[in-house]
Amino acid sequence: MKKILVVISFFILSATAGKAQSTIPAEYQEMVKKLVANLPKKAEESVKRSDNTSSETLIDFAKSMLGIRYRYATSNPKIGFDCSGFVSYVFSNFGFKVPRSSREFSSTGKETSLENAKVGDVLLFTGSNSKVRRIGHVGIIYSIGDDGIKFIHASSGKAHGVTITNFEGHYRSRFMKIVSIL
Repeated sequence: MKKILVVISFFILSATAGKAQSTIPAEYQEMVKKLVANLPKKAEESVKRSDNTSSETLIDFAKSMLGIRYRYATSNPKIGFDCSGFVSYVFSNFGFKVPRSSREFSSTGKETSLENAKVGDVLLFTGSNSKVRRIGHVGIIYSIGDDGIKFIHASSGKAHGVTITNFEGHYRSRFMKIVSIL
């Protein structure tokens, strides 16, 4: 009789322990739902999304990260962005495979001219020393208007984060080229 009670107790305890371990607090369930909703369902969907991505959608997403702080060698909005981390994060969100390094953007997409530039194109600049003509900074064209080109980027300078800057002065002297990815 004792053996039967022990076996029954074991099964009851096992069943209730399994149930207790599978209960996830509601706040974590909601967080997981939000994260899963932003993931592409299939690899084909990822490609399809990139084919249908408009420059407006891309810029709206990039703009949602204004003010996120600058952090070297990082591409995580919770921690911060460096310039190429920001640009690669924005494009990869829409299924584009782009480099993580600013120098590698030089061989990505299709090179274009300032006259043919469009919103969503990637501007490539030298690093902070414009005399060293090697790519060291990237940003995304935010707008083109009567007041010139504006671009959105993660700056290690005065703004020390994701900001919108006029393409003039210091940045114009550092300009190397433009590539179109969209």
